[in-house]
Amino acid sequence: MRLEKTKKITTLLLKWIFICILIGIFSGSASAFFLVALEWVTQTRDNNNWIIWLLPIGGLAIGLGYYYWGESVVKGNNLLLKEYENPQQIIPFKMAPLVLFGTLITHLFGGSAGREGTAVQMGGAIADQFTKLFQLDVSERKTILILGISAGFASIFGTPLAGALFALEVVFFSKINLKSILLSFFVAYIAYFTVELWQVQHTHYAIPFVPSITFITLFWVVLVSILFGLVAMLFSRSTHFWGRLFSKTISFPPLRPFVGGCFIALAVYFIGTTKYIGLGVPMIIEAFSSPNASYDFLLKILFTGFTLGAGFKGGEVTPLFFVGATLGSALSLVVPLPIALLAGMGFVAVFSGATHTPIACTVMGMEIFGVESGIFIGLACCIAYFTSGSVGIYNAQIVKGAKYHLYQKLKRRNTDFL
Repeated sequence: MRLEKTKKITTLLLKWIFICILIGIFSGSASAFFLVALEWVTQTRDNNNWIIWLLPIGGLAIGLGYYYWGESVVKGNNLLLKEYENPQQIIPFKMAPLVLFGTLITHLFGGSAGREGTAVQMGGAIADQFTKLFQLDVSERKTILILGISAGFASIFGTPLAGALFALEVVFFSKINLKSILLSFFVAYIAYFTVELWQVQHTHYAIPFVPSITFITLFWVVLVSILFGLVAMLFSRSTHFWGRLFSKTISFPPLRPFVGGCFIALAVYFIGTTKYIGLGVPMIIEAFSSPNASYDFLLKILFTGFTLGAGFKGGEVTPLFFVGATLGSALSLVVPLPIALLAGMGFVAVFSGATHTPIACTVMGMEIFGVESGIFIGLACCIAYFTSGSVGIYNAQIVKGAKYHLYQKLKRRNTDFL
């Protein structure tokens, strides 16, 4: 009897190790290809600025592709979260190529978007194919979706610890078992090392100086962190606003990115700069050493919300990095903290507020910038999380816990007052 139980446990363990290895390798390889392709399309656009005028055509191609072939996967990250909370059917594999090429087209022709959404969707679509192959039940399928999110996030940013935590935290208020937690970390490292084996490089950032913790520095940290949270709220609500506006005013979905592309191309022409389109990585790097203009973060919010709301593809996280880093950099002109520290705090704090994932963002900050800045990063992420409101970038995300109860109390008090 004991021998049979041991064999069963061993078989189960080997099965999940094998699944994690497959998901990690396939998702990591997909992210590696995506990163290389994204670098190529970005350089192509930078060397041929006229190509931005083709953005409406690119948008129409994306719109038609999803209208005729991708209606079942058009919800993207929200579909992954919905399937985790209420499993219905296996996510079609076509989600991966559709979002991959949709994102590349978006960046090639000048849309403002990120890359995390693409990697997470590819990871989720790849992972969910093993549900049928291994005949997994509902509980095991939830684990599979967590593994896909973890592998995609860890591989695209080169942050395995944050990737594993993000996958767990973004679905935190649904049921998670210990198996999912352990496997999430395992698959994150498999995906991360797969990208390393492909010799694909990630962007590096640094905070060279971290001040001592005093009452004065803590005061400024709290103050700027509240601003980061409010800006995260603005980013989330902006993206949802443009999405609703396009849906209400243009009934035929493929025309939405076409019309949106026309406006974006004209906007880039009239403002005379391309620094607010694409990923914006050069601007993020610059923010750590040179103060940004006070309006840079606002224009990135506008361009990104408009791009994604119109129906172009990509993620929100790298634009969130841009918004947070440039806001922190601009604040360095009035806040007596090192510019790199402010940019680094904003980098992860705005992301924390917009995704309701303060733990993952804190760990990510320490993975990217070093543990020396950990206390500042942690405070910024937690404060931004509590001050960013109850609406994040993912409509399907369940928001409960201390933050949820806080806002419910505030709503009741306002109702009673009125």
